[in-house]
Formats: sequence, C-alpha cells, structure tokens
Amino acid sequence: MRNILLTLSYDGTDFCGWQRQDCSDRGKPVRTVQAELEAALEKIHKQPVTLYGSGRTDSGVHAAAQAANFFSPVDSIPVENYVQAINAFLPRDVRVNAARCVDADFNARFSATARTYRYVIYCGKSARATEMRYVWQIHHQPDICVLNDMAAHLRGEIDCATFAAAGDMSASTFRYIENAVFYPDGDKIVFEITANAFLWKMVRSLTGTLIQFEKEKREAAYFKQVLDSRDRKKAGATAPASGLFLWNVRFDGVRRHI
Repeated sequence: MRNILLTLSYDGTDFCGWQRQDCSDRGKPVRTVQAELEAALEKIHKQPVTLYGSGRTDSGVHAAAQAANFFSPVDSIPVENYVQAINAFLPRDVRVNAARCVDADFNARFSATARTYRYVIYCGKSARATEMRYVWQIHHQPDICVLNDMAAHLRGEIDCATFAAAGDMSASTFRYIENAVFYPDGDKIVFEITANAFLWKMVRSLTGTLIQFEKEKREAAYFKQVLDSRDRKKAGATAPASGLFLWNVRFDGVRRHI
C-alpha cells in the first residue's frame, strides 16, 4: 500500500472549509474540499479512502498549494497518473496539481514544518469583478512601512492568544513565526506570514488588526502591547476570508510544537 502526497489548489468561495463536515447542516453534510476529494478517490479505488490535510482552511479561504496524503490500496496506477485521474472526478473549483509517493510514516499535518499564508488586499477605487472573490477591498492606501514596523514584532516563539478566534481548541496558543511582511503588488498589497502552524482565524485577525491600527495611526509599540496582552478584545476586526490563501506547506527543517 503506497502513501501518496497530493498538492492541491482550490477556490474556497463556495466551500465550507477544508474539513469534512457530515452533520453540520441539520444533520446533513455541507460542501467541503476534503469531502469532494475523498468522493473522487472512492470512485477511483472503489472503496472509501481517507485524506489527511496539512491544515484546516476555513470557509471561504483559498489554497494555492495545500498538501494532503492518502494510502492507496491500488498499486497498479502510476503515481503521476493520479493527477489526471482524480481531477476527472472533481468540480472546477478544486484541482490536484501534483502527486508523489512518500514514506509510510509521512502525515501531511504532523510532518509539516512550516506553512505560509498570503493575504491579498486591494487598495484601488474598484476591484475588477473577476478579482472580488480573491481580495479584501479597502478604501485607503496603507503605509507599508508602518505596517511592516508593526509586523516586525511577529518573529520567533510568540503567544498569539490575542489573535485566536473564540472557540479555538488548540492545546497551546504559542506559535513559532518565521517571517511576517507586507509588500506591494500593483494596485494591491500582500501580507505574507510563515509559521509552524496557526490558531483558528489567526491570519485574518492579524491582517484586520494591522490594517485597522495603521488607519488609526497607531505605532508599532501599541501593536506590541496588544500582542502581549493576550486579550482578544484589544485586537481589531477580523479580515474577510476572501483575500486569504494557503500559499505553501514545507516539510523540511525543524518541526516545532503545534
């Protein structure tokens, strides 16, 4: 039995997140990325197949390179053929982009060492209709230098409780953040952050807070006080899901706690 790692992309707009939810809507399943993929895998293998994702993106959040693995009971299919085979049974808003064999003890969640998210913010007068599903449109031009002065405090081992959504079930609110930076991209700005893992809605909460604090002309020292407070009430509004992408998952380097 082979352990196969898939690299996936999806438009999260019409999904209720990554994780399968069979009893969410009055006891009925809702549409999720995991469920769509597992249905496709079952059609190929003629039996249920469980898919293990590297992270649980929320409702409306997109992915450029989500990672997920499964154990295939069929040895006759060349691993590279899984891309076309699975895509043949998938809707257009989720695609398998690569497939490869990995060690038997590999798990996309527990073997991951870092995850990178990008949040895209449109700062022009009016985004194109084709962009609205993938950006957060704001109506002012933020000062990227000010944003990066605040984001500079997001480095190393940090208690991120201030930016965890109510109901987060993580055993620890500490996360190791490798990098957090804003950069321009035409009429947009992008917030990129890499960490070992993230709390529930943490990236959206950070993005919304940083944009709000910059607009209120707060200084970096104020953001640091809010970060250190561990008080969710002191954070800003949570940015919408539309601008958020799971951009990359790494499996090299040091694995830190989750």
